[in-house]
Amino acid sequence: MNADALSPEFSQWLVTQAQAGARPEQLIAPLLQAGWDEDAASTAVDAVLRRFVAEQGQRQGLPPAVPVPTPFQLNGPSQIQIDGQAIHVLGSSLHPRVVLLGNVLSAEECAQLIATARGRLQRSATFNAVTGANEAHQSRTSDGTYLPTACTPLVARIEQRIAALVGWPLEQAEPLQVLHYGPGAEYLPHYDYFDPDGPGAEAALRHGGQRVATLVTYLNTPLSGGATTFPDAGLEFAAVQGNAVFFSYDRAHPSSRTLHAGAPVIAGEKWVLTRWFRERRFG
Repeated sequence: MNADALSPEFSQWLVTQAQAGARPEQLIAPLLQAGWDEDAASTAVDAVLRRFVAEQGQRQGLPPAVPVPTPFQLNGPSQIQIDGQAIHVLGSSLHPRVVLLGNVLSAEECAQLIATARGRLQRSATFNAVTGANEAHQSRTSDGTYLPTACTPLVARIEQRIAALVGWPLEQAEPLQVLHYGPGAEYLPHYDYFDPDGPGAEAALRHGGQRVATLVTYLNTPLSGGATTFPDAGLEFAAVQGNAVFFSYDRAHPSSRTLHAGAPVIAGEKWVLTRWFRERRFG
């Protein structure tokens, strides 16, 4: 059984319920009651919703949707074993597609990554959509550094773990980036994709195409503040050591609802590890 087996009336019901904020388990419940297998029900519901989004996009003249990492099923397993690490699925949102994960990194791994990055930090830059250059900007007041691919055994291991976690080829990701936010530091609301209509887009897109997903992993727990927020969706995730927020965006457009921000650190400091995923091989 698949999405084609669903009646138009039931498919419309799924869309209406999803738009109203229904949880994944509520959407698949009628199918389970009708005797569907849970995996088949989840796959069918996901297909219906994706088809609706694609059709709406065509009607509104939005950029075409592109493939994105889709590693986490609706109503899927709550724990994933990768690289000897028991990673927990703590919660998710369908639109925007956001998944909160726990225990992605151990406390020892977090400490080692901070130590590796500490002496390399420079003022963080943002992409200038007009010029195509990366420049310091008042909207982003952190310091950071990229960790060259496999620059240490730990970095190589974490790169492999993340690739397995999100189900996306290792070579289709930018190098890991470590960011440090001191008291008051923040990153104002922004999108991670590159504006395809910006004059400087070609400079970014030539290196592997568009960004399609992000993984933000917290390397420490600030005393206060430093949450990751999604203003358009009313979501907020506290920065907790070892936890990570994954989100994908199949269109380079605000309809993805992936506008997000790093809220100000109120007390203490915040360290994060970020990885961006691309359509094609990065380089």
